[in-house]
Amino acid sequence: MGRALGGWARGLGLVAVLGLAAAGVHAQQVLRVTAIPDESPTELARKFEPLGQYLQQELGMAVQWTPVTDYAAAVETLAHRKVDLAWFGGFTFVQAQQRSQGKAVPLVQRQEDAQFRSVFITRAGSGIEALADLKGRTLAFGSQSSTSGHLMPRHYLLAQGINPDADLKRVSFSGAHDATIAAVASGKVDAGALNISVWEKFVTEGRVDASQVRVVYTTPAYHDYNWTVHADMPAELQEKIRQAFLKLDAADPAGQAILQLQRATRFIPTEAANYDGIRAAAQSAGLLR
Repeated sequence: MGRALGGWARGLGLVAVLGLAAAGVHAQQVLRVTAIPDESPTELARKFEPLGQYLQQELGMAVQWTPVTDYAAAVETLAHRKVDLAWFGGFTFVQAQQRSQGKAVPLVQRQEDAQFRSVFITRAGSGIEALADLKGRTLAFGSQSSTSGHLMPRHYLLAQGINPDADLKRVSFSGAHDATIAAVASGKVDAGALNISVWEKFVTEGRVDASQVRVVYTTPAYHDYNWTVHADMPAELQEKIRQAFLKLDAADPAGQAILQLQRATRFIPTEAANYDGIRAAAQSAGLLR
């Protein structure tokens, strides 16, 4: 494997290229990677940096981080092969499958993603004790294309006979899970729906006062995030990427650091059929046609 010669360019407009590919190791010399922007650009770049370095070493090719502005852009970049590997939520994976005419291939997911959940949060003293209490109140979802920040919370509201568009005073979209927490904590909205993993991270790191902002409801489990490639990628490279993720081990200090940033115990194989429930929920909610 050739010697890495590159570095990371930092900042909101980050386009980080890890080294230059060694001659002849792959017909494809750069692996272009993106992710749905479910957190701030700087946080996404921070989480990806050691993973990108690891993938470069395992694959023997350069790895380029390509940030996108919104969830729809992440879908389009993979569907049109402007990136090679994308971190999707369950809903954006389903959208990518549709936009690519079935050519989006999920390789791995975190162990946690096989039993993922969303939470509804509110401020202490809001009077909201259950989902039914959201009627007549204001609620922030994340991105419109977010699985854990919109689709599944909407799905479970509808399952309890609550139509967010008709029964709530106002529904807004914060754009990201951390922005939803901020909107609730500041009193901008009465409640918010978001990814349980981001919520737990904020509580653990002391970035939200759990005595002032609390969980009202936790959804049942569903399949969520995955790392996806385009079916036109050579099968050999697909398998090398899959095995690189599966090889990550928390018993190894370097592997543990990567897994912790990814909020993962380990990565496990996944398949398109795991997201049939997400597709059905999206169609039922009128968010996918």
